[in-house]
Amino acid sequence: MKLAFGIEYEGSAYHGWQSQKGVPTIQETLEEALTKIADQPIRVHCAGRTDTGVHGLGQVIHIETDAIRKESSWLFGSNTHLPSDISVKWVKQVSDDFHARFSATRRTYRYYILNQQARSAILRNKIVWERRPLSLKPMKKAASYLTGTHDFSAYRSLECQAHSPVRTVYRLEINQHGPVIMLEIEANAFLHHMVRNIAGVLMAAGMKRATPEWALEVLEGKDRRLGGVTAPPEGLYLMKVDYPESFKLPSLESTSTTSTLQILTDLLS
Repeated sequence: MKLAFGIEYEGSAYHGWQSQKGVPTIQETLEEALTKIADQPIRVHCAGRTDTGVHGLGQVIHIETDAIRKESSWLFGSNTHLPSDISVKWVKQVSDDFHARFSATRRTYRYYILNQQARSAILRNKIVWERRPLSLKPMKKAASYLTGTHDFSAYRSLECQAHSPVRTVYRLEINQHGPVIMLEIEANAFLHHMVRNIAGVLMAAGMKRATPEWALEVLEGKDRRLGGVTAPPEGLYLMKVDYPESFKLPSLESTSTTSTLQILTDLLS
């Protein structure tokens, strides 16, 4: 059978999603836990790979297995064998044509910035601290140049292995709640470091170290070496992955703890 899982994780202790020799990763940790439940080797496939230190509230994975278990057994059994910073939120049997990555239609990320003089001890691994004042108006202007379908070569890492640099950004919003600035970006898919590189350019505009139009100049230059600094990973969250309704997967709003982030940011307001 094929099963889909909704996964939440705090990525501070991991070297990203993908299994790597000699270092802890989200993928390896999940595969070890699910292998124990299935009593056979399990390989997981995810909707989107996240970098070292990046968090996930709406990650989706799928596995294929001939081990027969109730969905509740997969859920509770998995969480029994997982560390406290990784949690399975839901499990659902899906049709054979489902694929966590290739069936996904959109992904949504959020990037949180704490913009105040003092750093936060409580949120040190969950938010990016920037003490220099950020102005939202130029950040929003810069963001307006990045929506739509573009070649994002200048906004991906030099190590990115994607076959095409073309992506469609449906939405790029910037809001502020007290000292916390939140960037939310929704696209059909993302390139390696794409969100963090966008955040770096927007923050440069917000500090008025560059004009908002620089975001467009970087985009049109199609050269990563002409872009801004890659923003730190701590404030980045994979929030949601969208799929066709025909798969009938549980919704993010009813299964994740996204409100936890609002509670934490309220503590700083």
